[in-house]
Amino acid sequence: MAPIVHADSAALTAAARAAQNAGMPRSHHDMGGLPAGAVAAVEHDYEPWEKRVDALMSLLVRDRKIMRVDELRRGIEALAPDAYDSLSYYERWIASIAAILVEKGVLDGPELEARAAALERAAGGAP
Repeated sequence: MAPIVHADSAALTAAARAAQNAGMPRSHHDMGGLPAGAVAAVEHDYEPWEKRVDALMSLLVRDRKIMRVDELRRGIEALAPDAYDSLSYYERWIASIAAILVEKGVLDGPELEARAAALERAAGGAP
């Protein structure tokens, strides 16, 4: 499949520069209007854990009404630049979900960290 390229990318870049020059701060994740190359529109099979993250978000939003989609986005946008750049799409989701659930008191931060470390050790890694 051919890459998707915006038809007027020069105008978008000019608009991004104008906004920046007007003193509007840009977050690290905000790439709108910046030259970033073509986007390859390719389908891929989802890993089981990615499907579980998607299902978890559906449960939290629709069924339990514990989170909202805008909170997920806020959590993703709050990631440090190095984390944002190094995490995959669903890794960003799960990082955001965990942070929001800790923020809301649904999960306990130290307990979550201890369980993650135990899982890491069980998988043969050393946190």
